[in-house]
Formats: sequence, structure tokens, C-alpha cells
Amino acid sequence: MKNVYIISDAHLGSWAIPHQRMQERRLVRFLDDIKHKAAAVYLLGDMFDFWYEWKYAVPKGYTRFLGKISELTDMGVEVHYFTGNHDIWMYGYLEQECGVILHKQPLTTEIYGKVFLMAHGDGLGDPDKKFKFIRSMFHNRACQHLFSMLHPRWSMWFGQTWAKHSRMKRADGKEPPYMGEDKEFLVLYTKEYIKTHPDIDYFIYGHRHIELDLMLSRKSRMMIIGDWIWQFTYVVFDGEHLLLEEYVEGESKL
Repeated sequence: MKNVYIISDAHLGSWAIPHQRMQERRLVRFLDDIKHKAAAVYLLGDMFDFWYEWKYAVPKGYTRFLGKISELTDMGVEVHYFTGNHDIWMYGYLEQECGVILHKQPLTTEIYGKVFLMAHGDGLGDPDKKFKFIRSMFHNRACQHLFSMLHPRWSMWFGQTWAKHSRMKRADGKEPPYMGEDKEFLVLYTKEYIKTHPDIDYFIYGHRHIELDLMLSRKSRMMIIGDWIWQFTYVVFDGEHLLLEEYVEGESKL
């Protein structure tokens, strides 16, 4: 039985990350290390800091990462990509060229007899009205159509600048620490969701850039799985054990 791996939030190409080339190479080495052990890889969104597809153009760069994804899918490894709040605008390129399975909504699926709910996590219980408004604009098809009419030279600059500002307005460019069960919006959302979906074993999220492993009932467990900027964390499921791990290069325990 092969493993299932889950990672999130690399924000490749971010103008706010000084070590972005090293970061991409480390991600590619991780994917190379697991390629013969993986049945599936789930990428829970924001793998790019800003991604937008036009009809005849996509953002330049990321060739190592996209090539490794393509290698995995060519080998028969399922690669699932969830859009986040930085890479909403995907219209077929990764499916057609890299063979990924794209998800634009939370996914409930059974893996080795366990029921998982996986999502990027943005928009799930977040009370921030400003964030909700911006998110609704980003998802609006009319707004997307208007943005597509801009030349990529200007629209990519705008998107990268917005993404950098979004990160740098936080202290040290990092997300606020865990706020506790009574304040963390993904925890509150999940506790409410369990009331009507008690069959789910594991809830797995990205988005918050923190590491959290929390039992919510005797059956249900939730994880927020960190990021691939500073923490280099991932989840691995072997059919029996679900583990939140840190990738340390040179180790062979994956």
C-alpha cells in the first residue's frame, strides 16, 4: 500500500520571500523523494503566490515544480490541486499540461477506508468582512473577465504586488499564531460542520500557515498543515497512521 501526501501554501514566486529559488528546489526534491512511495499527492492551494491563466499565456517560471508534477502524473500518481485565495484563476492549463485533478471547492473523499474533508481553508468561517468582500470579487466571473482583458505585463505586476502587500502587512511576513479553539475560525467552522457530518474522520486544511493537530471528538481529527515557506511540513497517510511531519532533506522516513 502506497502513501498519500498532503502539502499546502508554498507561495512560489512571492516577491516577499527572499529564498524563493531554494524553496522551489526543496519542494521539488521532496516530490522526487516520494514519487515511488505515493499513490496520490494533494496540494491544498496557494502553491503559487499569484497565478492567473489567460487564453494563450500563463505566468512564467515554476518550471522545476511543474515538471515534477508532470513526472508524477505520468508515473500514474494522482496529483490533486485545490485552488486557494492566491491561485483562484485556473482555467485548464494544469489539468491539460500537467495532468492534475483540479478542485475549486472543499472535497470529501474516502481514502483507505477513512473519510477525509480537504480544503484550502479560505472562506470557511472567516468573519473578516473585508476579506469576504475581496474574496467575492476574486471569484466573480465578470471581474475575472475584465481582469483577463489587461495585458499580462500589467496584470501580473498588479497581482504580484497585491500578493506581496498581503504578506508584508503581517509581522515578519508570517501569519498570527494559533488563537485557541474558541477563536480559530477553521476550528469553529469544523466543530459546527461535524454536527451534521459526524462520519468524517479527518479534516485537513492549509491557508493559516500554522501547524495544528487537534482531536475534536473520539472519531474526528483536524489538521492545519503549516506551509512550504518556513516550516516545510506535510501530512502523510499510510492507510493506518496520519502524521504531520517536517521535511528534512537527507532523511528517508517519508
